[in-house]
Amino acid sequence: MAQESYSDTLTATALTLKDIAREAGVSLATVDRVLHNRPGVRPDTVRRVKETIERNSFQPHVAAAELARGRARRFAFVMPSGPNPFMQQIEAYLGEMSAWLSARRLSVEMVATDVFDPSVLAVSLETLFGDYDGVAVVALDHPGVRAAINDLVDAGTKVVTLVSDVPTSRRHHYVGIDNIAAGRTAGALVGRLVGGRSGKVAIVAGSQGLRDHAERIFGFNQVMASEFPGLAVLPVLEGRDEDERSEQLLARLFGRHSDIVGLYNVGAGTQGVAKALSDAGRDKQVVFVGHDVTALTRRLLLQGVMDAAISQNPGHEARAAVRVLLALARGEPILREQEKIRIDIVMRDNLP
Repeated sequence: MAQESYSDTLTATALTLKDIAREAGVSLATVDRVLHNRPGVRPDTVRRVKETIERNSFQPHVAAAELARGRARRFAFVMPSGPNPFMQQIEAYLGEMSAWLSARRLSVEMVATDVFDPSVLAVSLETLFGDYDGVAVVALDHPGVRAAINDLVDAGTKVVTLVSDVPTSRRHHYVGIDNIAAGRTAGALVGRLVGGRSGKVAIVAGSQGLRDHAERIFGFNQVMASEFPGLAVLPVLEGRDEDERSEQLLARLFGRHSDIVGLYNVGAGTQGVAKALSDAGRDKQVVFVGHDVTALTRRLLLQGVMDAAISQNPGHEARAAVRVLLALARGEPILREQEKIRIDIVMRDNLP
């Protein structure tokens, strides 16, 4: 199968003192005097140099340290193609890090691919051999993908799994939440919010081949089985995080089961899930719990269509993945507690 991907470079060059001097319209010696608070520079010149430094988020000590370490580094982020709002948030935060990346002589390139197709994802990873110092990948847990990750590691590339893990591979680190705990949290929310009613609970996932989705489902079912025996969990629907597919699958399910009282949306496709609920006239009757705070889930929470969202911080995940890759490339220890991603329960009355 042909590879379906594109690449977009976010930043490629590091700012230097010469760049600051040129933009401020002064000499390199003047910039040096301003940085070290030496006398002999007119106040308006000091102000102009400092404004140039601040505008470019220039960090001279960081830049000097990185120059001393040697060559620039290239990282690739292999992300799902398609309109997944949470993944788009991660990409947006990476874009906002351009000044931070430049100061450290780093470039980050986005590679979009079909992460639900193991052959396509494996080919996307294989094309990165030899071109990058580090790769962060939202990975499907599949033998072909595992082999591609291992080949990258064997070739000397640092590999971090992002959001969804492949723990049996030789990847160097995982950046993401505890997905079993997230699934257990979803189960507790659905069970408690349903109250004393009995009935059935639907689950919509992107794919059970994605480790994060499989672990969330596992945690959810643990809580359902042990704490809410009056609720019967229906077989998982796989919507591939697509709105239309998720809507169609759920609409058929509502047609077959009139006693659905709870719904857990494990991944994306939230707009389709919400539409199926509304079209069936069940949006005020079925307890609906999903993931992530986006413009859409915020609106659904305010409307009362969605009851709770289990939130993870996309900005923290973007920054953590870059920091971990940088630490691995430098041979430095990873601050595991600093990079731990927390989960939050968000409802209408505590929307951030």
